[in-house]
This record gives sequence, C-alpha cells and structure tokens, in this order.
Amino acid sequence: MFILASASPRRRALLRQIGAKFVSITPAVDEVKDEERPRDAVVYNALIKARKVAAEYPGHAVLGADTAVVVNGQSFGKPRDAAEARRMLSAIEGRQHTVLTGIAWVTDGCEYTDAAETTVRFAPLTQDEIAAYVATGEPMGKAGAYAIQGRAAIYIEELHGSFSNVVGLPLHAVAALARRAGVAMEDADESA
Repeated sequence: MFILASASPRRRALLRQIGAKFVSITPAVDEVKDEERPRDAVVYNALIKARKVAAEYPGHAVLGADTAVVVNGQSFGKPRDAAEARRMLSAIEGRQHTVLTGIAWVTDGCEYTDAAETTVRFAPLTQDEIAAYVATGEPMGKAGAYAIQGRAAIYIEELHGSFSNVVGLPLHAVAALARRAGVAMEDADESA
C-alpha cells in the first residue's frame, strides 16, 4: 500500500480503476507556477507534495502529482472562480493545447520524477456555450477548466498521448516510474 499525496477525486478514481492499494492524504504546500518552464513546475509541485507527506509518514511510498494546461505559453491550473473558468475556456477553445502532469514517487529516502505530455485539440465554442458549460460547475477544480471524462468530452476534437493524463494522472507513466522506484501499486496477495 502507498500514499497518494492529493485530494483529487479523479486521481483516486483512476488509481482504483487499476486496482491500486493506497490511502490519500492532502499535503499543505505552496505550489509554483512557471510560465517559461511549465514542465519543470509540474514536476517540482508533484515532488514537494510527495516530500511533504513522506516526511510526515516515514516508511511509506508516496506518490505526488500536479497537472497544468498550457496554451500559447500560458499555463492554467484550476480556476479560482467562474469568471476565471470562462477566461481559460476562451483561451483554449478552437485551439490545440498541452496537458502536462508531473509525477513523483518518494520512497526509502529516494526520489523519482517524470512528466507526461498530452496534446488536445478543443473544438471552437461560442461564449454562450462556454457560459453554459461553466454554469454546470464541472470546470471548477480542474486544470484548464474542463473535464475530458465529463461533459467536456463533446468538445474534444483530437487527443495525442495519454487520456488518463488529461483526467489528472498518467497511469502508464505512474506505473513505469513505480517499477523503477521499486514500489508495488497493488498488494501481492490480492489475486485470490
């Protein structure tokens, strides 16, 4: 069993989907935002989350993650309010953007990091469509102000890369990094 350093219900659902055995603890950290190096920023944020929880729970493997949506050099995290969600959606509608997720495993005093990148093309939307989508409440709490696994699925024209990355956790990359770190994501005796 490992610890997920995140409050994200989407990350928890993705890990449950693959049979991972974990508990979730939300770390209190100050995340950084770096418009010039968004990949470095998401990896750093994932690592500080994992480090914080690992310091509080020594002897446990800890997974941290951080996701950002990047379009035209601008990095979007989660919108603070409906107005910011509308601005984010206005920036990505009709364009291609990149979803970056930094991942970090901290275990036995060692740190392992990586990042996943997925390219998404969002359909053109009118301001009325954006307002209606924001009114559903779905954009809140999601990087880039949309949920590809929810209502926003109808706005996705193309996707290149990991679907689970866009949801919030690139499962293949997480599992590959766990193997490198020597972390078992599921209990060995669960096959019975």
